[in-house]
Amino acid sequence: MIFFMLRGLLRGLKEILFPKACSSCKKKLNESDEELICKECYLGIKINLPPFCVSCGRHLEKNNFNKNICPGCAGKRLYFDRAFSACIYEGIATKLIHEFKYRGKESLAKPLSKIMINFIREYSLPIESFDFIIPIPLHKIKLREREFNQAEKLSSYIAKEFNKKVSSDILLRRRNTKAQAGLKDKERKLNVAGSFTVAKNSNLKNSNLLLIDDVLTTGATASEAALVLKNAGAQAVFVLTLAN
Repeated sequence: MIFFMLRGLLRGLKEILFPKACSSCKKKLNESDEELICKECYLGIKINLPPFCVSCGRHLEKNNFNKNICPGCAGKRLYFDRAFSACIYEGIATKLIHEFKYRGKESLAKPLSKIMINFIREYSLPIESFDFIIPIPLHKIKLREREFNQAEKLSSYIAKEFNKKVSSDILLRRRNTKAQAGLKDKERKLNVAGSFTVAKNSNLKNSNLLLIDDVLTTGATASEAALVLKNAGAQAVFVLTLAN
């Protein structure tokens, strides 16, 4: 506990001693700037554009052989009903997500969530139809390491914007899985198998749920979470991530 308090104190001192800079390009920002992203970098984030894969939500290229589904999802069983991602996981978006997720820049949650909020509005996602917004949970060991759950931070701003409820105590992580990065598709699926559970006394019968996470790669994590939620009674599970 003392270690984490000291780490938080040191982080605060660092922000005081060093000028505020863009989390992507490191350009100095004005003290009045609320966000940690300069205007140029924010506008440089590559937004995910239609047509979208009807499964994972990735942009479909013109030379895609199947009309509605991307090659990565064709023939694959995913348990969520549909996924959407607000931007493409490359360039500036990758830098910002790494700063947010691995370097403790919790304040990036607000500007990054704005991208997701704008996407919801632009493509009329049925946000009003969801009974709960559920962030993909971290295992308690990983939560101690990072000090916050990035999915939960994004969820809180989205929920506030649309007057929805975030339920962080329904879906639980019961096994500390290794990082998915670097694993092949089948390895990712095996890595997360059985890693989620639903809290006792959770009433999910016929509910419509929106899962929130930062990045969707193969969809293995979101699919495993959706399977557990549907086995607990959920009717539909949609996924929204910041990037894919």
